[in-house]
Amino acid sequence: MVGTRLLDKVGSDTTLPEAVDVVVIGAGMIGVAAAYAAAKAGHSVALLEKGVVAGEQSSRNWGWCRVLNRDEREIPLMQHSMELWDRLPAEIGADMGFRRSGLTYVTKDPAQLAGWQAWLEMAQPYQVQARIIDAAEAKQRTPGNEQDWAGGVVSPRDGRAEPAMAAPALARAARALGASLHQNCAVRGLDTQGGRIAGVFTEKGRIRCQSVVLAGGAWASMFLRRHGIDMPQSSVHSTVFATTPAKQVSTGPLLTPEFILTPLLDGGYLVAAKARGRLELTPAGLRYARHFLPSLRANWKLVELRFGRSFFEGPDAWHGRWSFDAPTVFERMRVLDPEPKMSIIEPSLREIVAAYPELAGIQAARIWAGWIDSTPDAVPVISQVAALPGLVVAAGFSGHGFGIGPGAGRLAADLATGAPCVVDPAPFSLDRFAPGAPRSLPRAGI
Repeated sequence: MVGTRLLDKVGSDTTLPEAVDVVVIGAGMIGVAAAYAAAKAGHSVALLEKGVVAGEQSSRNWGWCRVLNRDEREIPLMQHSMELWDRLPAEIGADMGFRRSGLTYVTKDPAQLAGWQAWLEMAQPYQVQARIIDAAEAKQRTPGNEQDWAGGVVSPRDGRAEPAMAAPALARAARALGASLHQNCAVRGLDTQGGRIAGVFTEKGRIRCQSVVLAGGAWASMFLRRHGIDMPQSSVHSTVFATTPAKQVSTGPLLTPEFILTPLLDGGYLVAAKARGRLELTPAGLRYARHFLPSLRANWKLVELRFGRSFFEGPDAWHGRWSFDAPTVFERMRVLDPEPKMSIIEPSLREIVAAYPELAGIQAARIWAGWIDSTPDAVPVISQVAALPGLVVAAGFSGHGFGIGPGAGRLAADLATGAPCVVDPAPFSLDRFAPGAPRSLPRAGI
């Protein structure tokens, strides 16, 4: 039962190109979207992945595609992403599992309801199609659930997609447009000449290029430090599981105080417990503690702090200045595959059945965990790097990168190729974390 979801496989190209316009490092949702956008615009692209397409967080998330309750800075980009989610399946000729099934949040807490109302008031200029519902409608929208609610919020134009399908489908589409894809091909470092990007060093050889998009997820900050570039980033351990097929009690994702249910195409549900995420003590965490301390104080009840293996291995460990001519941690850890927290299963299933007695007998089918790469303000970095022209970073998506991925990849490709940006990139600038820059806390939640 333990393991990642069944993940659609994608073929690789066998020959490494000598030179391309754009190299994309990391074939998660952001990376494949960037490669697709750049290739569609007519640029030559090499998409490089140390493991397999969507092997890490891009196949381990909830699959939500939502504008609802996002930080205001993300709303324009997310709205563009929803347009892409709508048209991409027909454009690439593949099902990505995307369904505008709507989202429903319900709560027993009037203060939480007031928070959702405040978000809706902030989002009015963006014409977001969401609304508060009262206790009676919340009850009506959760048929079979025996609990009573203070109210909720519904977002009928939001939805979900299948993480195991989406990034692989887009990777195949990028290849169809001429991008080359190289899995099990780690990028060890950047080649620079005259203070700007000139190429990348991979375990299989060097590729010359004019620009690089670093979409390395949890590995991005460590990779950047090797080149003298600082990006505060921390990883949060999160566990989810999928159930056996069961009666459909919700047509779209449902958030309740006890659990989160997301219907899957196979008839089961993806379950996320409303338990605390695990933040492990690591060298990177200590390095960036001053950046994350305000957010940690504000969310202390939602975090479980502990010491674990990630202190010694993985993207938040100390790796020093490794050589580009010898195997690196990227080859030693092709896929970041942390142990799931098995203890969440039974309590979650009990809570689900207590709320929905008709789901009695539902079982866990698979369980897995992932590392959520986070920034101090929970907004991603999608940014050119002033200190190294030709380098674009697209990382730190803080647990909500899958849904915004198509638009984020497009924006990263625009920055890398010099095309007009699909939205203003300023809110995602890496410079907001520079010494002396004003700090901000996350402005929204789930």
